[in-house]
Amino acid sequence: MDKLIDKIKEKNNPTVVGLDPKLSYIPDFIKQTSLAKFQNTFEAAADAIFSFNRNIIDAIYDIVPAIKPQSAYYEVYGHFGAWAMQKTIAYAKSKGMYVITDGKRNDIGTTIKAYSTAYLGESELFDGKKCAAFSSDALTVNGYLGTDGIKPLVEDCVNFDRSIFVLVKTSNPSSGELQDKTLSSGETIYEAMGSMCEKWGEDNIGKYGYSRVGAVVGATYPEQLKELRQKLSHTFFLVPGFGAQGATAQNVAGAFKDGLGAIINSSRGIMCAWQKNDVNPKDFAKASRCEAMRMRDDIIKVIL
Repeated sequence: MDKLIDKIKEKNNPTVVGLDPKLSYIPDFIKQTSLAKFQNTFEAAADAIFSFNRNIIDAIYDIVPAIKPQSAYYEVYGHFGAWAMQKTIAYAKSKGMYVITDGKRNDIGTTIKAYSTAYLGESELFDGKKCAAFSSDALTVNGYLGTDGIKPLVEDCVNFDRSIFVLVKTSNPSSGELQDKTLSSGETIYEAMGSMCEKWGEDNIGKYGYSRVGAVVGATYPEQLKELRQKLSHTFFLVPGFGAQGATAQNVAGAFKDGLGAIINSSRGIMCAWQKNDVNPKDFAKASRCEAMRMRDDIIKVIL
């Protein structure tokens, strides 16, 4: 997590831009260019998505430390979509940005090892050659299969200098149906999962006091967010729910301790800033930059 925190401190900005593109978010002039090259195909959609992402990255890389592509938005376009995500990750990293791939992967045995290899490690080719497929700096994962589904990920995090973010208390309205239930120990399920994150990361504490095992904790539940920050002293938070999902800077303030401890995500709010502010479509990336700066400034005010 040190790599991410270094970038947050460098930019004085604890935010991440979610790149979860739909074609409806993309200005027509970009889509028309892709349609002219590839007609109405998956390849055209992927080309438009990458062009859109690249322009946003160009507009924000000097002020925002990280991006978070959500893999589902790319997978809907098959292998061309996977290409767009791969290109997006590589381009962001070439600009010095940290990349959190939001895949929420989990399984056990050789299957979780394969997921880990794809996103955090290196894939084996012929004659012993190895290459990184997606080369994410971090991956969101589901911990509800227990240690069997996490240990292989942590091993790759150590071997390849990566991190994971485990779902703990998510931002969706129905999260409490399971996560808020109380166990016989008196803990809620989300508290127990948070404690497991502390345990899974205890052997990999970085210079800032946070481990390679982070937690996803939603901004839409500010009291639980604050409670978990107090309990999980070595667990860095990825906080969704800001902006389009309704959370504000005041809602995320509890995720921080001494100005650190979390990175706050906004996706639609930044990608679609040009639409909600009636901006000239040619200036969509400038609108994203302005919204990213506004988000940064709002959050910095409440955590310092």
